[in-house]
Amino acid sequence: MNTRKKAVFNWSGGKDSALALYKVLQQNQFDVVALLTTVNAETELSSMHAIPHSLLLKQAESIGIPLYPVFLPKNLQIYEQRMMDAANHFKAQGVEHFIFGDIYLSDVRRYREDRLHPLGIEVVEPLWNQNSNEVMQDFLASGIKTKIIVTDASKLDDSFIGQDISSTLIDLMPTEVDVCGENGEYHTFAYAGGLFKTPVDFNIIETRKMCYEFKLDNAEEKTYHYWQAIFAE
Repeated sequence: MNTRKKAVFNWSGGKDSALALYKVLQQNQFDVVALLTTVNAETELSSMHAIPHSLLLKQAESIGIPLYPVFLPKNLQIYEQRMMDAANHFKAQGVEHFIFGDIYLSDVRRYREDRLHPLGIEVVEPLWNQNSNEVMQDFLASGIKTKIIVTDASKLDDSFIGQDISSTLIDLMPTEVDVCGENGEYHTFAYAGGLFKTPVDFNIIETRKMCYEFKLDNAEEKTYHYWQAIFAE
């Protein structure tokens, strides 16, 4: 009889997500029924890490857990409704736990709990409240391989794109950069080792500078610049 608790893992495709899932699978307390990922419906790239949907599917296949993509339109005002629809979908299947790979952003965790607790879904955070150096050491020890695929251009230049995370690379980062990129300094793509049964096949063909304009709460507009890996189709 399966006594493990049903759970959905909220999958970003990056290193912290991979490490958190790796720990969950090792502990064997949860029956992870799906990897939930938000994808831009127009670009078919993941919302935060800009990973192509096709590669997210390859990650899920290698891990052995089905991907559950939530496609979001450019208008993010319906983001919350789409996520609630997904939560209710899994709640109806007996899922009572949503697992995330957050480390210490308390406002993010509070947001998740405020929306999921009323549905009877508990938030699980395997990496929570560790410092970034501890998480990085755990990650390096796990054997998971991951490449940097997005950087905040004001923090890390384009030479970091396509580089595998290693102790050597971490030492090259400016001291003001969080080693796990927890403040958005960089994002990664996990592709082999640890929880992956076989390496994910992919190819980065170029590095491109991307600019995004955001309107702040005070109506001020601010432009952010990123270096981004472009994958082969």
